[in-house]
Amino acid sequence: MDPSDLRVALFSGNYNYTRDGANMSLNLLVGYLLAAGVKVRVYSPTTDTPAFPPTGDLVSVPAIPMPAGRSDYRLARGLPAAVRRDLEAFAPTIVHVSAPELLGHAALRWAERRGVTKVASFHTRFETYASYYHIGFVEPLLIGMMRRFYDRFDRVLVPSPSMIDLLRDWGVKAPMSIWSRGIDHDRFRPDRRDVAWRRELGIGDEEVAIGFLGRLVKEKGLGIFAEVAKELARRGVPHRILAIGKGPAEDWFAREVPGAILAGYQSGDALGRAVASMDVFFNPSVTETFGNVTTEAMAAGVPVVAARATGAVDLVVDGETGFLVGPRDVSGYADAIQAIVADPARRAAMGRAGHERARGFRWDTANAAVLRAYQEVMAAR
Repeated sequence: MDPSDLRVALFSGNYNYTRDGANMSLNLLVGYLLAAGVKVRVYSPTTDTPAFPPTGDLVSVPAIPMPAGRSDYRLARGLPAAVRRDLEAFAPTIVHVSAPELLGHAALRWAERRGVTKVASFHTRFETYASYYHIGFVEPLLIGMMRRFYDRFDRVLVPSPSMIDLLRDWGVKAPMSIWSRGIDHDRFRPDRRDVAWRRELGIGDEEVAIGFLGRLVKEKGLGIFAEVAKELARRGVPHRILAIGKGPAEDWFAREVPGAILAGYQSGDALGRAVASMDVFFNPSVTETFGNVTTEAMAAGVPVVAARATGAVDLVVDGETGFLVGPRDVSGYADAIQAIVADPARRAAMGRAGHERARGFRWDTANAAVLRAYQEVMAAR
């Protein structure tokens, strides 16, 4: 099937009102599809103060603030009449759902009733969020719900082989294929390191900066990060904590890690400078399905210490580009970071190895796989 014959209705719970790795990937995908001749229409909640302009045509879906203290996100409760009329007029050949929320369920039901091809992409391990909100007992229920949800699709796109293994372990039988991720190799590269900028932040030239990059929210592993920082301080390991990003847990993190440098939100080349100016990138999150921030750090020549969990296990070569550690092993994380801090030659070698490994991640290659998947499922029907 020619790309110009495809009409894709993409459903996202957050397409551009708050910046995160998932919606940046979706916007890049839409730009690629439009350039290839695919007709795309995006349906998502919106706000009056979006984080960035949307790529493509965006239809606003009415939504309410997310409960449980996460009002920075919006929750659409379904497809109201006006949105359904717009969807009917667009007449998609493919409905692409990016999250198993109420909007995604409504879009799936709409496609099923009309016999429209259904594709899902898996971006975030929502089942892991339960433990961060002290309701870990519901995780099996969430997994069961997600298994039933994804089994209703003609194709499920996941970003890494470890995610295929995980979903198969859950019992998902739907066809799957890889939609990997890319890197802006001009932005994330070793020579973006800026010693003068580090000095402005109060980081000495010989000090080792242990970096965090992402939204400052508990589910990104901030609790473990804080515990590891305390353990490093207890051991007397010389370091500085450099956190890049903003979020509702910012004040909490500042209290838990006194002396941490909170550099705030960075974008564009300033973000590339911030990442390259780290000495170790620490990512204890277990909610990732790929870990864009991990590949960005690798591309910038920064060794990575990450949780041995989905996403990271496909990216970090343990002992070569960094270290993989059990998700809640505070002592193990501290051991890994301490080893890198204590050996500058090893730190440099790991950075070079990570940079070389990251060269293979290209957005055009990744997004071409999505277009190919669309064509395959349409041909199969």
